[in-house]
Order: sequence, then structure tokens, then C-alpha cells
Amino acid sequence: MSRELREAIPFVVPLVLFICLFILLPVVGTFWSSLWRDVSFITREFIGFENYLRLFKDLQFWRATFFTLLFPFVSVSLEMIFGIIIALVLNEQFRLRGIVRGIALLPWAIPSVIGARIWQLMYRYDYGLANYILKTIGIGPVNWLGSPISAFLSLVVADVWRTTPFVAIILLAGLQTVPEDLYKQARVDGTNALQRFFKITLPLIKPIVIVALLFRTIDAIRVFDLIYVITGGGPGGITTSLSLYGYKFFLLGDFGYGSSVSIILFLVAFLLAIGYVKIGRFREAPL
Repeated sequence: MSRELREAIPFVVPLVLFICLFILLPVVGTFWSSLWRDVSFITREFIGFENYLRLFKDLQFWRATFFTLLFPFVSVSLEMIFGIIIALVLNEQFRLRGIVRGIALLPWAIPSVIGARIWQLMYRYDYGLANYILKTIGIGPVNWLGSPISAFLSLVVADVWRTTPFVAIILLAGLQTVPEDLYKQARVDGTNALQRFFKITLPLIKPIVIVALLFRTIDAIRVFDLIYVITGGGPGGITTSLSLYGYKFFLLGDFGYGSSVSIILFLVAFLLAIGYVKIGRFREAPL
């Protein structure tokens, strides 16, 4: 055993134990539960992969899967665009910059359930703020949560409002690592702001961008509280995510089927995480 390996063991073993106890063990336990017909009012029975076969025949499961993939694609894309813009602004030198940075974090500081409740009240048809504004300018009230498209967009707006500051702060940390000398030299060479962004800023903060994308995509795929509070999965189950779909079966006492939904959600998140790592090409820097 090499000296480097002996020195690394005390640091690696606690991490491996933590991963096994708090990550792998719950996943394995959930997978084992998904192999049973585990309904609270009948005898527990081992059925192998029957729950998964049932899933693939379940139309609502596919609708929930489609929503679970579409929602992060739309919301995270908008969050990255707005997050980069906000980060670039906050990276500039101006008076009261510290206070502005603190204010920009306020939506992220609000607990997610409370933030969702705020938006749910704003979307109310009868006395919501959104319709009050529309009626004031003469457009008329809109049933924001009553149609599939408007309900989906309402969720996207609420999610973008809350989590864009998180993306902006992560990207701001990356922007502050870019040497100012590179920008000075680029200005001497006659480049404009757009060229400096695509030729200098974006390539240098690419790992930070991938990390922000990874965190936000996984978080958006697991979205539960936002949907539960604002739409409850409606109208007609069109805004039901896999998290909410599995939760409904746990409420009904069908723990085996709910566990199978959870495993599918885990696999989707895991595969996307691997994809982001591959795109980011994270590797040990050469000595």
C-alpha cells in the first residue's frame, strides 16, 4: 500500500460510510420495497418487477414523466439566462452593491412552501393580485390555474422567481475568479462586451455553469412542494410530477407502487447528473 493511499484512508472512509448509510442504503431499501405488493389493507406479497410493468402501462405515469422532464427544461433554461444577467450586473462596481446583493437573495431565502403559497394566492381568480392588475389595465381576469398551459406557465414563473437568485449567486462566485487583466487586454484588442462574454467569461466559468445546471436540474426534477401548494397536480393531473405522483400512492397505502415511482425518479436524476458531469469534463487538474 502506497503512502498516499494510507494517508487518504482516514479521509475517504468516513465519506464512503456516509454515502453507504445515507444514500445507497435508502435507495436499495426503496428498490427492495418496489419489488413487493405492499398495500396497507392486503397481505404483503413479493411480485418481482410487476410494479414496473404496471408503471409502463400507466398513462398517468407517462404524463407525469413528461411533465417532470419538460418543467426543468423550461424553468432551468430561464433561470440560467436571468441568473447570468443578474450575476453580470452584481459583479460590476456600483454604490450599495452589497445591499443589492442581499435584496437579490430574498426570494431564495423565503421557505419554498411559503413562496408557493404566496404565488397561489396571487393566481386566485377572484381576488388574486395577477387578475387585479389585469382588470386594472382592462384586459380582464384569467383563470391562471384552470388550463394546462396557463397552469404550467404559472408554475414556471413561480419557480424562476424563487430560484434564479440561487443561480445568480453561484455564477457570481465564478465571475469573481476571472482575472481582470484578461478583460483589460481584450479591451485593448478592440473587443466589445458581447465578444468578451463569449470568448473570455463563458469559457472560464463553464464548470460553475455546469454545477449550477446540475443543482437546479436535479432540484427541479424532484419538485414537489411548489406543485402541491399551487396546483395540486391539476388541472386534470396535467401538472403532476413524478414526486407528487409517487406521494399520492404512499397516501393511498400502496407503498410498493409508490416506491417503484421513486426509483424511476432516482434513475432519471442519476442519469442526468452523469450527463452533466460528462459535459463538464470534471477531472483532476494536472500538477
